[in-house]
Amino acid sequence: MPYLLALVLSVSLLSGCQSAYYSAMEQVGVHKRDIMVDRVEEASEAQQDAQQQFTSALDALKALNQFDGGELEAAYNSINDQYEDSVDAADKVSSRIAAIEDVADALFVEWQEELDLYSSAKLKRDSQAKLRSTKASYQTMLSAMHRAEQKMAPVLDTLRDNTLYLKHNLNAAAIGSLQSEFNDLQRDIQRAIKDMETAISESERFIAQLKKA
Repeated sequence: MPYLLALVLSVSLLSGCQSAYYSAMEQVGVHKRDIMVDRVEEASEAQQDAQQQFTSALDALKALNQFDGGELEAAYNSINDQYEDSVDAADKVSSRIAAIEDVADALFVEWQEELDLYSSAKLKRDSQAKLRSTKASYQTMLSAMHRAEQKMAPVLDTLRDNTLYLKHNLNAAAIGSLQSEFNDLQRDIQRAIKDMETAISESERFIAQLKKA
């Protein structure tokens, strides 16, 4: 029970901090839709970074598959570094998506509430229509982002497995055993990159629509 209470309080505090942040930003002329645009752009940049990092990890494994003698410890360190950097890149993407969802919730709630302030029925209908279309575009973008996010999981799993296996089997035979994993990893990375490219394109479309709304 104390843990549950602490969890509820922490969530409430975080929510309160976010509300205070949005209010403070509006005081200086930065509105929720401006913050939304910034966060969507940051998420796109994080996805581009993740694409580059996963490609780098694939290149490192490709080099490992061509290993023909040398320092095995250095080979392990290289793969381990790529795995850790890939985890960081994936975590960054996830945190950027969460930030988008937070400001989107606040924006759409505010937009819906402010519809009641209109005295003009025509302007109210127009704003309602824009809210619906913006929400639909947002959901399309968010779904694409989450699909790309989910495709990163098998990449990280394979990189982690390879790293662990190499850590405990620092010999040429172990490197030979990892070659069978390479094709699966290459396929998973290509799928993840393709989905991230789709998400980035959806982000660009959403930003364009939000700026017109």
